[in-house]
Amino acid sequence: MIEGAFRLVRKEGSSALTARRLAEELGCSTQPVMYQFPNLKELMDQVYERAGIFHTEYITASDDFMEIGLRYIRFASEETELFRFLFQSGRFDGLNLIHLIRDNADASIISAAAKDMEMSEKEALDCFEVLFAMVHGYASLIANNVLEYDEESLRKALDRTAEGLMKNRK
Repeated sequence: MIEGAFRLVRKEGSSALTARRLAEELGCSTQPVMYQFPNLKELMDQVYERAGIFHTEYITASDDFMEIGLRYIRFASEETELFRFLFQSGRFDGLNLIHLIRDNADASIISAAAKDMEMSEKEALDCFEVLFAMVHGYASLIANNVLEYDEESLRKALDRTAEGLMKNRK
């Protein structure tokens, strides 16, 4: 059921996740859905967790610091409904940017970036904070059809920003 609900949210967005639509997706009556999930909030929570795992696997398919940022933005372009569900459904209410970074930043990625850029992990995390805000902003604009996905332009913008961060840290 969770996989069926995940597919439904992925295709049509979280508003499509109802007992009736899930039953249609699964090819069954609503009875098994309602029996398993009398409260759709629990199902939504499990789908959210499944979507989060999918997102993490998607963006960390590379261990290159800049490529991870590009994959984050590409996710918003290719998986628009999941991006909106994960980051624009109100689930981060009450959390600030530092919480988002800690939830999304793998410590090994920060360590590797620090080593590659010859800086401390604190400096790498500070750079990541700026880059994450930028990347998330681009991804949100793309997911909401305000900006067209253009990987070459995005790569240039991220490179320029990273270069500026490197210069300003010295």
